[in-house]
Amino acid sequence: MSNTQVAVVTGSNKGIGLAIVRALCKQFPGDVYLTSRDPGRGQAAVEQLQQEGLKPLFHQLDIDDLQSIRALRDFLKEKYGGLNVLVNNAGIAFKVHDTTPFATQAEVTLKTNFFGTRNVCTELLPLIKPYGRVVNVSSMVSSSALGSCSQQLQQHFRSDTITEQQLVQLMTKFVEDTKKGVHQQEGWPNTAYGVSKIGVTVLSRIQARLLSQHRPGEHILLNACCPGWVRTDMAGPKATKSPDEGAETPVYLALLPPSADSPHGQFVSNKTVRAW
Repeated sequence: MSNTQVAVVTGSNKGIGLAIVRALCKQFPGDVYLTSRDPGRGQAAVEQLQQEGLKPLFHQLDIDDLQSIRALRDFLKEKYGGLNVLVNNAGIAFKVHDTTPFATQAEVTLKTNFFGTRNVCTELLPLIKPYGRVVNVSSMVSSSALGSCSQQLQQHFRSDTITEQQLVQLMTKFVEDTKKGVHQQEGWPNTAYGVSKIGVTVLSRIQARLLSQHRPGEHILLNACCPGWVRTDMAGPKATKSPDEGAETPVYLALLPPSADSPHGQFVSNKTVRAW
């Protein structure tokens, strides 16, 4: 088993994920794993960074596939005895003018962005070593979507006592409400991506609380963040930030020094804690 530190970035063969891997390869004192669903695309991204003089490693990971998540978990446990930095970056978004029925968009978007991210956390958080750092890439859209929810939903999502099971029930209800065509009557905003990222932000708050309760003294910090509006396949060419600029806040949180005890359980944008 290696004493080498190890960092993993999900969904990192392009866009913000690739930029996070690039920055970690320059700044993180250990092995950095670029992951992607498609091994061909992943290896191509690794070669691109190698041409820049960097040394990322590759592991296949499809966050929609529990077997794939568990294969990565077992690999990390066997080779490194755990994990030091986890950046949950993988996510999807339908384009604004996509004609896919909204209920389908809701189901597909939440499957990856919320339920897939949650599965990664369920399998990998137990591997996080003392002084580990976990960064869940959310979005400012989670804040605006929260503001468009009914008062009752906002209370649930802002609660300091909401459980993971209650959050899962709410995310499941959203998908079911879209299928029945009643999501707006039920107090939901008309954005599947926004609701999926509410889920990620609230999940982060819950996970941080549980880490503080069950692993006190291990100095693990877990946060959600917004990278900003970034020029990627997802956000389009008109966005204001480059991928490397979008990576700045996630990387800042991933590399918080061992002496830091905050932020933890926060929603962070431009390296600043935002009110939730």
